[in-house]
Amino acid sequence: MSAVMPSSLSIAPPRGGLLTGQMWSVLLGFVVIVSVGVPVMNLLIPESSPFHLSDYAVSLIAKIMCYAICALAMDLIWGYTGILSLGHGMFFALGGYAMGMYLMRQIGRDGNYQSDLPDFMVFLDWKTLPWHWSLSDSFVAQMLLVVLVPGLLAFVFGFFAFRSRIKGVYFSIITQAVTFAAMLLFFRNETGFGGNNGFTDFKRILDMPLATPGMRMTLFVLTGLTLIGFFLFARWLVTSKFGRVLQAIRDAETRVMFTGYDPLKYKLSIWVISAVMCGIAGALYVPQVGIINPSEMSPAAGIEIAIWAAVGGRGTLIGPIIGAFFVNGAKSWFTQVFPEFWLYFLGALFIAVTLFLPNGIVGLFRRKKDDPS
Repeated sequence: MSAVMPSSLSIAPPRGGLLTGQMWSVLLGFVVIVSVGVPVMNLLIPESSPFHLSDYAVSLIAKIMCYAICALAMDLIWGYTGILSLGHGMFFALGGYAMGMYLMRQIGRDGNYQSDLPDFMVFLDWKTLPWHWSLSDSFVAQMLLVVLVPGLLAFVFGFFAFRSRIKGVYFSIITQAVTFAAMLLFFRNETGFGGNNGFTDFKRILDMPLATPGMRMTLFVLTGLTLIGFFLFARWLVTSKFGRVLQAIRDAETRVMFTGYDPLKYKLSIWVISAVMCGIAGALYVPQVGIINPSEMSPAAGIEIAIWAAVGGRGTLIGPIIGAFFVNGAKSWFTQVFPEFWLYFLGALFIAVTLFLPNGIVGLFRRKKDDPS
């Protein structure tokens, strides 16, 4: 039996450090830009200077960094494990709603109705908070829910799906269907999540005003450092024995089973990790963008996350991050200059990448590096 096993299924972790010297330099440069460069350009350089970074630009970059975390999570489950999920938008939104519930309670009596209840509950003539809002005034409790809600939902769904050996396009369709069902549920007023309008008009976090330059920059830096931390974590994960098993499952799951490994445990673990990453991204997204509503769970949102990973380059970690910045940067420009053509551009981009750049932007640069001619 051992003579049949190919060397490509070896699960020994590769030798070498976590990152090369050049990669550490790039990462350090990104840390400096996020922690020092952007705050200086936004807060200290006057608006009349060409080097000034506007509040809009800071908000846009912060939003894209949240999206990049989702793209990184998608790469772990799709690029390294071969499981295409179209439901990661749901995990992102669940983390955002958990944060949004806390931010709504932080409004206190400063709302339009000057009530201890959120404005939308007063409008609907609710007298008390529903049971699932009982911990919403605690920052620690809600941050735990940011992790636990997406993680628990992913665990339950993944356990039954992977145990039933649902894979391929069937898994993708089911994740999209579950996300769509969740979106319809959150649209209903009686669920206590603000219905169609969701949560907005946030004023404070940890009893400190949100609409101040200092708080805005604090959240920006925290988002950037979280993205870097998740990148390092993902890099460590995929270069470990665990990551090698994931890649073997992607390439030949049946043969991995014959070697004595249980794919269910590995797929379920990375699926839950990926969901939790998206939940944390959603929690960082909401206080900076200022709104969360059921549209974040739309089927299009899950598809876009997959597009970011595909455009940047699956199975590379850095590629999906690049893809998130490229696609969303282009989206921001197109929606301002040619708003009616944005969706056509997105579709054309995905088709072009599928046909001409199967390995994404990173694959294109690697090909040019290997073949300078």
